[in-house]
Amino acid sequence: MTERKRPSWAVRLQSEREARGWSKAEMARRLRHAVQADHLPIDSLTRQIRDWENGKHFPRDWQAAYATVFGMGEAELFGYDLSDKTRQDAYVDDQVEALELSRRAAASDVGAETLQQLELVLDDLAVAYPGTPPAELLRRVRRHLSYVAQLLDAKKTLLQHRRLLTVGGWLSLLAATCHTDLHQRPAATARLRTAAQLAEQAEHPEIAAWCLETEAWQAVTDGDYRRAVTLSQGAQAIAPRDSSAYIQATAQEGRAWARLGAGPETHGALERVARLIAPLPTPDRPEHHYRYDPAKADAYAATTLAWLGDPAAEPYARRVLARLEAAADGPPRPRRAASARLDLSLALLAADQPGEAAHLTHAAVTSGVLVPSNYWRAAEVIITVEARGLPEATGLREAYQEHCRHEDDNEQVRLIQRAIEQTSRPDES
Repeated sequence: MTERKRPSWAVRLQSEREARGWSKAEMARRLRHAVQADHLPIDSLTRQIRDWENGKHFPRDWQAAYATVFGMGEAELFGYDLSDKTRQDAYVDDQVEALELSRRAAASDVGAETLQQLELVLDDLAVAYPGTPPAELLRRVRRHLSYVAQLLDAKKTLLQHRRLLTVGGWLSLLAATCHTDLHQRPAATARLRTAAQLAEQAEHPEIAAWCLETEAWQAVTDGDYRRAVTLSQGAQAIAPRDSSAYIQATAQEGRAWARLGAGPETHGALERVARLIAPLPTPDRPEHHYRYDPAKADAYAATTLAWLGDPAAEPYARRVLARLEAAADGPPRPRRAASARLDLSLALLAADQPGEAAHLTHAAVTSGVLVPSNYWRAAEVIITVEARGLPEATGLREAYQEHCRHEDDNEQVRLIQRAIEQTSRPDES
């Protein structure tokens, strides 16, 4: 392969290495040290470096290590955009290839290193959830689930089998969550069933509790609030008391009570959440979907109080939105910010401030980050704006129809859409 035909990043990898006078073997040693994987054979990693520098494969799992070793930024070194679907697919394929290499290097069908790598990948996927389009994340989760299914047929100890079932359970749960966000309900139901079965086999009550909590959220999006209360309470009954699943299920119960207009029960759930999170530190990776971040409690309180029609929702929602827009608690969370705008919009409508509510809802609807499972929340605000005959109503309705139509819209969204259409027509009686 001539240098002219090699990708620019491959040329940079070689030139940066040679500029430092390092052999490929020395580069392998430095990369291995950067990821604290001294067990990886130097010879195998050296061959990978040769392939990377020839442009045969992109070093997806080694980007950060390369940047660390060279003392450069990843964007400067690799100069590419991960948003491209082809590159995303290549990223997942290379990630699985790295797992397979690790397994073979350990000379075991399913070794401890392979399981540890899978668990790290699982954490990365859960951290990616808040900022990754669900369809894109689902592709990555599916690929790793396929690899887990392949390993289930391999020889392993009882402990290794249990760890593999646990990883498979978490991945199935995350896939179900993505399907729920996309309103792909049959697929979500199948994934949840699988996750629950794997949780039972692995004797993992937290995964089982998360399955019920996810079903509770589905029930909320369907408008079946009584069932959401029951499922949330069921999740609390089986979740370890010190687990994130227990906190999340308590918060979900509060949201369901709010939709039912049950003030004492709603406030009781919010108070329980406050007590549960009081001693918690901020986790190392607060974006992790299955590790409760205490800062998330304010966002849930804002949603819950807005649904209840409590005037306290407005200051809560304003604080949450200001913090998210300032990225004070970590990296930007655009999806959570869009939801916070809807919470604040609903609170502002209750406070008779429809103009600002319409503006915030328009920003949320046109943000491009709302997932289908949240469309009904935007539609709910639009119904009220329509009913009040505000001049912003037409623009809001058009924005909703342009950005929030989905082939798998659930019944609640369809009912809201019909309500929007009815409120926008003159009275025919």
